[in-house]
Amino acid sequence: MEKKKEIIGRTDKVDFPLLELSGIDAKIDTGAYTSSIHCVDIREIDQTLHCSFLDATHPEYNGKKFTFENYDMSAVKSNKGKVEMRYAIRTQIVVFNKTYPITFTLSPRDDMRFPVLIGRKFLSGKFLVDPQLENQSYNQKL
Repeated sequence: MEKKKEIIGRTDKVDFPLLELSGIDAKIDTGAYTSSIHCVDIREIDQTLHCSFLDATHPEYNGKKFTFENYDMSAVKSNKGKVEMRYAIRTQIVVFNKTYPITFTLSPRDDMRFPVLIGRKFLSGKFLVDPQLENQSYNQKL
């Protein structure tokens, strides 16, 4: 018997407990394979990745610096067809009051409307996407 999948809309607000961020605007993008999060000051020092999530223009920005010893490099094709190498980290995301593991590529997304993009690698098998809906998980939390 197939497990019932939650229906998520085209956008939502999600939490990242390990990154100490909550209520972050996310775009649900079935056209993107990988998920991406807005990250600044990304530096690799002595095989440790250093970065901050979001930036001072975001109300949820907490200014905290994070370090990751377990990270990867990932080739990501932009919507313009250009391939670039990005750092990728594993963390946790809370959607519909359930915590899931997720992998994010780190990218400055300051020119994008949403600081988080959630791609189909994460969505597949867990959610059905209805583009007419918004904030389904967040509204359930309220």
